[in-house]
Amino acid sequence: MTVDKLEGIWEDGRRYEIIDGHLNISPPPGFRHQSVLARLSVALDLPLQNHPTGRIIFDEQNIIPDLVFVTHERLRRTLLNDRLSAAPEIVVEVISPGKENAQRDRIVKRNLYSTRGVSEYWIVDTEARTVEVSRKRKEGGLKRTVVLQAEDELTSPILPGFSLKVARIFE
Repeated sequence: MTVDKLEGIWEDGRRYEIIDGHLNISPPPGFRHQSVLARLSVALDLPLQNHPTGRIIFDEQNIIPDLVFVTHERLRRTLLNDRLSAAPEIVVEVISPGKENAQRDRIVKRNLYSTRGVSEYWIVDTEARTVEVSRKRKEGGLKRTVVLQAEDELTSPILPGFSLKVARIFE
């Protein structure tokens, strides 16, 4: 299956993703999912005003992360037909309810992003109120480095000046 075969069926409100040639269909994100995403987007954008190193994007490719950060340099090199043609530096997924969604984000997508060159992968779990951070290893691939709880600070070496108490994401 390819993204070309999906033309015209996007309008039913569901989320269609093609991962390794397989079609995955999810219900539209709920209120909690969208609220967490909005808070994260604002929190990530604020330090970029003082350190304009890149952009926060709601990605619309055939694999649909909830939020991505891409540096200006990478964006200039990889923007093709108004779409990213290479992996962004940071990918954020907010887990939708259901075991299948959690498994897809934690295993399938992490493996995919790992092979595509993503530098950091954040999984936001609204049920557990945690943020799992995986970072690129020197030898390649992503490895989960930390699971942050409500009292912890979310930071990234990729985002100068960014710091967010995890509890703020879930307010």
